Amino acid sequence: MTNIAITGASGSVGREAIEALSDAELTLFSHSESEDLETTPIEISDRDAVFDALEGQDVVIHLAANPDPRAEWDAVSEPNIEGVYNVYAAAVEHDLERVVFASSNHAVNMENTVSPTRPESTSGQPKVVRPDEQSDPDTYYGVTKVFGEAMGQYYANRHGLDVINLRIGWLLTRDGLRDVVANRDGAGERYARAMWLSPDDCQRVIRAAVTRSLPETPLTAHAISDNSDRFLSLSETMLELEYRPQDDAAAVLDEDEAARDGLETA
Repeated sequence: MTNIAITGASGSVGREAIEALSDAELTLFSHSESEDLETTPIEISDRDAVFDALEGQDVVIHLAANPDPRAEWDAVSEPNIEGVYNVYAAAVEHDLERVVFASSNHAVNMENTVSPTRPESTSGQPKVVRPDEQSDPDTYYGVTKVFGEAMGQYYANRHGLDVINLRIGWLLTRDGLRDVVANRDGAGERYARAMWLSPDDCQRVIRAAVTRSLPETPLTAHAISDNSDRFLSLSETMLELEYRPQDDAAAVLDEDEAARDGLETA
């Protein structure tokens, strides 16, 4: 497999990407030193540092960002805007083959929230969202992800880069999913059920994004598990990336409910 750089490698998605691509030559970058990972600290808004970092790479998985959906503009503009430009400019400078950009469900989530002040919530009858539909950001964070997708389209069309915009849902372990659902109201639970991305499925979709031949570039793909309650369409990701998710939030939570019922009736 080719040389692959991962920015934001010490984050939760970055760690799953490392597992997914354990047979590749990986170069890991993070915002600060990690105690349990050998990463190179990098400030993603530092253009010279990013250019130096991507020399000799073939693919970059760009995960580095301020991930807070409630962050104000000044907190996201440098890492999520300048950082994206730096990565794409460096990719062209060093003739990389592919950029996998970590976009987000928040790039298309406004219509389905119960309130603009509650981005991690879902209305009772959410609208199905397909990858090729108009962007609908729910926060400044979502706006930066729309920008990143647009930057990918520009570089794919102008420079011929392979670009994949992965609209990542909510990466949680099974226990993390249970905890979230237990502490949220109905709108919050609907969001978690719809957006869950299990660690195993995260590895599957990351590997597919890096290794599959693209039918077109740029390609926008939804990265969630096979959730019964999803409203982000998975058909396109499954067809175009041959992604085969195995997990379902409803199955995890319904198993827990059945187990509780069994204990109550025993």
